[in-house]
Amino acid sequence: MTMDAGAPSPFRVSFVCSGNICRSPMAEIVFAQIAADAGLADRFVVESAGTGDWHVGEPADERTIAALAARGYDGSRHRARQFDPDRFPDLDLVVALDRSHERILRSWAPTMDDAAKVTLLLRYDDAWPQQADVPDPYYADRHEFDRVLSTVERACRALFHQLEPAVRQGAP
Repeated sequence: MTMDAGAPSPFRVSFVCSGNICRSPMAEIVFAQIAADAGLADRFVVESAGTGDWHVGEPADERTIAALAARGYDGSRHRARQFDPDRFPDLDLVVALDRSHERILRSWAPTMDDAAKVTLLLRYDDAWPQQADVPDPYYADRHEFDRVLSTVERACRALFHQLEPAVRQGAP
């Protein structure tokens, strides 16, 4: 699809976890689907990455793909990549899945404005007032992936509802 010259720029968001095979792909795929369901797919550019390079080029964890598929999402095309600090100027929001990612991302930010783009996903969900971190399901069983996906879905809906009015009005 070609953007017309008068159309506002899409809002660019990157979800970041450790290896980009569990939590951040869930958030990327869920958030993109929420935007699409709202008729705003063309107003968002959604991506994900990891702070580490352990899984670069690999698909999402099979338990991530299975949890997503069970709820109607397609995670089969995801390939892990590492977050590149040079991406900061191109992004409007960098959403960390836990506080360790938040600290790393802020330390990588080239400017104070870029550091201010970093936030935690659970900050948008009032259901988790005492919890800042989306649990890492990597060393757990498939049931934990389902629980984490529920957390990610709820928080992504809350984040989308926060961004939607400005995006509908054309603010990047």
